Parts: sequence; C-alpha cells; structure tokens
Amino acid sequence: MGSFANVVILRLPEGKSIATPRSQCPQCQSFIKWYDNIPVFSWFALKGLCRSCKSNISWRYPLVEFLMGVLFLAVYLRFSNFDLINWNVLEGLIFVFGLLTVSMIDFDHMILPDVFTLSGIVIGLLGSLFSIERTLLDSFLGVLFGGGFLWLIAYLYFVFKKEDGMGGGDIKLLAWIGAILGWQAIPFVILSSSLLGTIVGLALAIKTKGGLKTKIPFGPYLALGAVIFLLSGDFRNIYILQFFPWLEPS
Repeated sequence: MGSFANVVILRLPEGKSIATPRSQCPQCQSFIKWYDNIPVFSWFALKGLCRSCKSNISWRYPLVEFLMGVLFLAVYLRFSNFDLINWNVLEGLIFVFGLLTVSMIDFDHMILPDVFTLSGIVIGLLGSLFSIERTLLDSFLGVLFGGGFLWLIAYLYFVFKKEDGMGGGDIKLLAWIGAILGWQAIPFVILSSSLLGTIVGLALAIKTKGGLKTKIPFGPYLALGAVIFLLSGDFRNIYILQFFPWLEPS
C-alpha cells in the first residue's frame, strides 16, 4: 500500500490514471521490473538509482513505504485485539493510508484532493454506525466543529486581511478527521497541529528569510495530530475525561 500511495502521490495531482501504465522511472520512462519494485528493499538494493538510466530515485519513495508499513502495524496493534480483522482496524487502515497520501500531495502541490477528503467524510459518517469508538452524533458533530472552526478562521482572516489565509482543503481535511475521530478529538488536533506547524513555519521563515509571509502546507500537521490521537490509547481516554468529564460512563 505504501508503494501504491507513491503512485497516487505522483499521478493524482497531474490528472493521470493511478491504474495504468504500471510503475515507470520518472526520468527515462522505462517500466520497472517486479523485482525492482519491492517496497523499501529494492531502493536500497539499487542504491537509489534506476537500473536502466542510473538516474537518482527519490529517497521519499522508501520513506513513504516504510511509514505506511509502520502505521498499518500500529493501527492493527491498537484496534485488533489480535483478532484477524474488525471494522475499527479496516477504518483505521483506510484513514492512515489517506492521511499519509494527502500529506505528501500537500507538501508537493499545496492541495488536498477532494477525492480523499470528501469521501473520507462519507466513510467516517457511515462508519460510525459500525464503530465501538464513536456514535453517529459524534461523527456528525466532528464534521460540523472541525470544518466549521477552520472555515470561521479562514473567513475572519479574509475579512481583516483581504486575502486567503487557509485553503478549503484544510477545512475539508479537519471535517474528515472529525468524522473519523469524533468531535472530542478536534481541540487536540487543532492545538497539536498548530504547535507543530508554528515550529516548522518559524524554522522555514528563518532559513529562507521569508518572514511571516512564508507559506507552508497545514494539512500534514493536521494529519499528524490526527494520527497521534488515533493511536494514543490510554492518553486518549484520559484526555477526553479531563476535558469532557461528563462523558465518563456511569
């Protein structure tokens, strides 16, 4: 799935098919043999070079493959109870696949494709009917509070600055996160992503000397905050009871 994510990251923003043709070298367009397309291992075996033209293959390919494997394993350990599969595992796998994929697209193009965010909202709302982690109301309020909060911030920024300060993709992404994690996760995701984004933004502003006008994609930090909350286990329960004590079961 990490290898497939790399295909989506490369082709989807360009409007190309993610199904055909099969994997090619970005430089010489030669088709990649199956034994050169084994996630992570092939990149190291080839020393990061195309077998045909010897051009460099980005280190991000094995990084995405490795991260996807780690996230899939973490979701399984968090939700499976060592059963073969259940709805929470399946939903979690879909969620982390989408978050990692759109994060990389956002880094490259500063966009968050609707095919992920809008379909993610639908999956989150429908999935709440089968989830033991949240109710349909939790998901609906997550969409409302998540998307609504960022929409309000973007609207106020536009009113006072007369320019767009946040893309609509971020609004839909947080609505998707709210649909999957429930409204209780929204404060944590907003605060953690804002902190991470501020640190990275300031570092880039200093490095590039671009000042506070330096633009960074916010989607990856929302995604990271969501993943932390998704996998946090006992901390997640402590956080909810600390800030929303009325939700404690009687």
